[in-house]
Amino acid sequence: MTDTPPRLGRLTFHSPLSEARAAGIVQRLAANRPRTVLDIGCGWAELLLRVLAAVPDAKGTGVDINGTDLERARRNAEARGLADRTEFVEESALGTRRGPADVVLCVGSGQALSTAEPGTAEVLRELRRLVTDGGRVLLGEGFWQRPPTAAELSGMWPGARADDHHDLATVLDLAVEAGFRPEWTETAGAGEWEEFESAYQADTEVWLAAHPDHPLAAETRERLDRHRGQWMHYRGVLGLAYLTLVPVVR
Repeated sequence: MTDTPPRLGRLTFHSPLSEARAAGIVQRLAANRPRTVLDIGCGWAELLLRVLAAVPDAKGTGVDINGTDLERARRNAEARGLADRTEFVEESALGTRRGPADVVLCVGSGQALSTAEPGTAEVLRELRRLVTDGGRVLLGEGFWQRPPTAAELSGMWPGARADDHHDLATVLDLAVEAGFRPEWTETAGAGEWEEFESAYQADTEVWLAAHPDHPLAAETRERLDRHRGQWMHYRGVLGLAYLTLVPVVR
């Protein structure tokens, strides 16, 4: 039996991001006519590719440590006629020398820039280093919508703590302290979270229902059930902010 569980096939973006919100973000980032775009923890780089499609003269670099996702990014770039304007590199972004760029994307990938816990302040300082004066940063950053209870924390990711995230006001204050002004502040809605979390597992759930006796079924079932349980504990508690940040000229 060679059939194996599919992975993330129904996700357009690897974050709770609707098509409408993505279109607004791309329009805002493209308005400055960037020449260079850097995507930190790019995954399959859907947002990067959309920015490049909106700015025909721009070139983009995606950095990630997941080779499978990078191959998907390369296939998508080729299919959209963007291969000659993109570079995807499999490497750590810690201390990266790939900037500065006119647009820097870092959506749910702050851990690629900092080993601190929480690392928001360090991530923002790194993003300021990586963006040109007059450029833009799009930061997708987790925040607590309200303080989590002990019971909620116990069911989230292993070792989850109340200080894993800040509230949104603190995230914005840290952005200002790091040398930015917030051009646009928006947060993922409940519908975006539900679409993301459902799509994150949907193909694998369907596969498991059709292959209950597969050699990989037990570990797949355990993984799916664990993630669903975690989601039910951070649902409505963990938020994701999409911050379009303007660097203060030095």
